[in-house]
Amino acid sequence: MSSTLYSSDRGSGPSTLVLLHGFGASHAVWNDVVAEFSRASRTLAYDLPGHGGSLAFPDAGPPKLAARAILADLAERGIDKAHVVGHSMGGAIAVLIGLMAPERIASLTLLAPGGFGPEINGPLLRRYGAAVEESEIRDCLAAMSGPKATVSGSSLDAYREMRGQGDQTEKLGGIAALITKGERQGEIPREMLATLAMPVSVLWGDADPVLPVHQAEGLPASFKVRILPGAGHMLIGEAPGEVAALIRAQLAGGSVR
Repeated sequence: MSSTLYSSDRGSGPSTLVLLHGFGASHAVWNDVVAEFSRASRTLAYDLPGHGGSLAFPDAGPPKLAARAILADLAERGIDKAHVVGHSMGGAIAVLIGLMAPERIASLTLLAPGGFGPEINGPLLRRYGAAVEESEIRDCLAAMSGPKATVSGSSLDAYREMRGQGDQTEKLGGIAALITKGERQGEIPREMLATLAMPVSVLWGDADPVLPVHQAEGLPASFKVRILPGAGHMLIGEAPGEVAALIRAQLAGGSVR
């Protein structure tokens, strides 16, 4: 198994879009986003360290190491600047990328990002990381979503296929223990967030059972924050239209209200 960082790499155009999934997922959660935006932009959807095609990547877990690895991979691909979209843990990694190399980031789109407050639903994330059977995965995805959300068969297939690889569930267990240690998550200080000069959009569901929506309060005034009534944590699947609209606005340099 390769120890390199995996990313799908589709399309071409004047801008580059980088997609970072959350804990326990893979690049496949972005398939619909890739299909839409790769028509006019180079679109990369990564498997984060310790996930899917990046299962064997060394030192999986710490978001700072993942951020450095993605920046290094983008440099190897000759990508000087990119729009970055991150969900949950991928959102925290996206912010760290923006802090480490702001000159290389055109915009940040953050979907229920990690690191914005101490609270985290550790028991649910650990159960989700250990889920292998279809019924277990379905129950966890439903528990992380809003009350009206449905779990698609294609999503289940992607999660089940990923978790069938080698020691994937063991690796996820280690990452879950790290990011929920002491039933708290690591925080990115608000004063550091305030230094981000690129356009930043934040989307959060007010029924998020993993990272509570109040973590979206008190963000820098420059951040464009939108709260979705009734939505949970799994915004890529729960609110695909809203997610696509935010990305579209970032690529165009505009705003969505």
